[in-house]
Amino acid sequence: MSPTGSSLINLKQEKVWNDYLNEYMRIGMNPQKQDKNIILSTGHRVIVVVYIPESTGYYQNILEVFKLCITSLITTKNNQCAITVVNNASCKEVNDFLDDNFKKGDIDSVIHHKENIGKIDAVIGAARGVREPLITMTDTDILFENGWQKNVEDIFIKIKNVASVCPIATRNSLNYETSSTFKSIIFRKVKFKFMPIPENFEAYNKSLQSVNRKPEISKNKLWPVIEKNGIKAIVGSGHQVLTIRRELLFSTVPNSPCFIPVGRKSEFRYVDEPINRSGGLRLATYNNYAYHMGNAVEDWMSEVQKQNLSNKKNSENSEKLVQLPVTNFKNPYYGWFYFWQKVWSKLFKVFYNVNKMN
Repeated sequence: MSPTGSSLINLKQEKVWNDYLNEYMRIGMNPQKQDKNIILSTGHRVIVVVYIPESTGYYQNILEVFKLCITSLITTKNNQCAITVVNNASCKEVNDFLDDNFKKGDIDSVIHHKENIGKIDAVIGAARGVREPLITMTDTDILFENGWQKNVEDIFIKIKNVASVCPIATRNSLNYETSSTFKSIIFRKVKFKFMPIPENFEAYNKSLQSVNRKPEISKNKLWPVIEKNGIKAIVGSGHQVLTIRRELLFSTVPNSPCFIPVGRKSEFRYVDEPINRSGGLRLATYNNYAYHMGNAVEDWMSEVQKQNLSNKKNSENSEKLVQLPVTNFKNPYYGWFYFWQKVWSKLFKVFYNVNKMN
């Protein structure tokens, strides 16, 4: 029985509609919608911002410094730590180096910018997009040593209310944006005393010489040390390399962009002051686990990396992600913050003889 005229019209309309669907509409459902939630496989992320526009002139040696920074980081981290490099419009040599390490899987993420957007905007922008609870922000001239990750993480795990930890043990950062740490010391939430740490003598002098400062002569100079739950740490730190808790980025770090290429108190406004305002502790590892290299690679730096490679087994892999104690970082009113900042600093100097360190 042949179809009627109306049936032919309906068949033609259906064919046209099916052809339209096949050509213009999605076929089926995106399979990712059926997938389970993403599981975080790392608990610690390192973010490095690099700006090397050329490999000649002033930047000729800095390229080698940057390469040593990255290779030392790759060597000394464990499987629970991932690396993000933000490339702020660097030259082809830098691009090739980053792409090679990304393809090998040594660098987890590379963010390329066609223009230099500034150091702070690059690092804070990248940091706010990651999910790991611990974030290390480092300059390109930091040399990492085996043990830095474990010792930094142990301080966060065993001492409550830690906001930042630096793997460079620095004796003279006691008063550098540490009033929140003074408060914890005054209220006896942590033990505190001045004590010599002779084993830090050589590493500390290398750090001093890298910034053209005179080395110290005595190994018995006193360091400001806190202790809690069987672990020791140094009060205060610089900001060339810092590990912070992720929630700090959404509590006290300014929300507005920085728009400053580098310097001009940008690190103070977006790193140092937010750590202090949070009320958390600003600490460094008891012993030294990283070095400031400056703008040229020296023989001793290459020797440190050789030791890293020969002792790589010390950076043991872990099956468990880092578990941090609960904290409650706050963003206090500016007026009250500056008032109490002066109070805690003065009380600390009254109760403890800071002149002992000289």
